[in-house]
Amino acid sequence: MIQFAHFDFNIYVMCGATFAVALIVCLLFTPLVRRMAFKVGAFDQPDGDRRVHVEPTPRLGGIAIYLSFMLSLFVILNIALNNNLVIVRFLSDRDLAHIIGLLFGGTLMMGVGLWDDIMHMSPQRKFAAQFVVALIATVLYGFTIYHLKIPFIGPVDLAWFGIPFSLFWYLGMVNAINFLDGLDGLVAGYAAIACVSLAIVSIMHGQYLVAIIASTLAGSALGFLPYNYNPARIFMGDSGALFIGFVLASIGVMGTEKEAVAISLAVPLLVLALPILDTASVIVRRIRNRTPVFAADREHMHHRLLDLGLSQRQAVMLFYAVGGLLGAAAIALSRFGGSRTF
Repeated sequence: MIQFAHFDFNIYVMCGATFAVALIVCLLFTPLVRRMAFKVGAFDQPDGDRRVHVEPTPRLGGIAIYLSFMLSLFVILNIALNNNLVIVRFLSDRDLAHIIGLLFGGTLMMGVGLWDDIMHMSPQRKFAAQFVVALIATVLYGFTIYHLKIPFIGPVDLAWFGIPFSLFWYLGMVNAINFLDGLDGLVAGYAAIACVSLAIVSIMHGQYLVAIIASTLAGSALGFLPYNYNPARIFMGDSGALFIGFVLASIGVMGTEKEAVAISLAVPLLVLALPILDTASVIVRRIRNRTPVFAADREHMHHRLLDLGLSQRQAVMLFYAVGGLLGAAAIALSRFGGSRTF
């Protein structure tokens, strides 16, 4: 059985506090960002085909998610440092580098999405920009997966292959979340469910920094959800989807750092199985049909649910339910799978 981390009430308070602060800040910031989107004319126009909304909708909501996440994380960690709370005693120099890298890399990735939301980048240029940000995160700030714990197999040392594997992980995650962003409230709600699950698993394994980061993103996503749920008053756009994907990818990398209590990539892979499988199936299908990999279409899982007759809300709630079940399964496997597996 897995050894539970030493109980410290401060960790639960910090996770709850950063969740609440991020939620409240995003609730307050989103209407302001919506007004700004109207002023700059950043809208998603309905096209009657791939897009399912019927009215022009502002798409800069990612700015609110980004600002609430950054502000909340900065405030809570600053309070922890000033009061020498328990997480400070567990932070290593590598953890501090990761915090800086998360803030810097997240800003760059959000900027890539924001540029696309306003200026409309080509898919090839957007992918190239994502690659550069992922390269900065892996090489400059050490977000590199060198060790894995594969369920029922054990530890695997990736050695030199760690960097290309980590780049693949980052690019796959940010695009999986971006591809999932096709229905009102889908990414915001699913990301919140995934982050709560990852926070619980992280606390179980003593990965306190990971738990706080996941809690912050969960709060930001839930704070945005009331404005994004069907019928959406604002979309998160690529700025929000790419930022969320970057943070989730970073959480996965940080969870593999401390080998003695490592959270295998199997946990985030299980929690985020739906967007990952959807992205993989879309890419395989496009390659097989010899169509551009990044071309937009209506072949995603959520589009197929709509074609089956489900409403947007019904399809989104189905995704939430499956995401919740996957999150519960990840928690259960991490709890009962033993340290040899997770």
